[in-house]
Amino acid sequence: MQIAIKSERLFITPLASDDFEFIKVLVNTPGWIKFIGDRNIHSKEAAQQYIQKILDKEHTHYWIVRLKDHGVAIGIITLMLRNYLNDYDFGFAFLPEYGKQGFAFEAAAAVLNELEINSEYKQLLAITMQQNVSSIKLLEKLGFVFEKNMVIDNEELKMFKRG
Repeated sequence: MQIAIKSERLFITPLASDDFEFIKVLVNTPGWIKFIGDRNIHSKEAAQQYIQKILDKEHTHYWIVRLKDHGVAIGIITLMLRNYLNDYDFGFAFLPEYGKQGFAFEAAAAVLNELEINSEYKQLLAITMQQNVSSIKLLEKLGFVFEKNMVIDNEELKMFKRG
């Protein structure tokens, strides 16, 4: 499912090994560290290894979201089959300076539209921390519905379902 997707303002491409500089910045933003976790990626080599690990993982898809006008990377959309979920987990993360401008909704909606074509992705899940109000609002706007609370690795999470 690694295809390029276009929307009105964005170009969404599969994660590539040369995206290491952007990934290094994104995973060290306060929001990523608070809501996703510190990945301890502080060098080019660590970022390249992190990306390679993602690319090597079966049932894991990452897309880089870029501004169409400038090609600047601003976020990611993710889709992965986690060992504790029966369906794919849909996720997203954006640089803070691109928040509250509709980019996350636009990118997520574009990817979801493409995924709906493939019957393997008819039902999707999304998990987030209870405190991540912005992500919860975006998931609901995208048509995800709260399903249940769950505890994974001693972390209480909310699970949402779409489809």
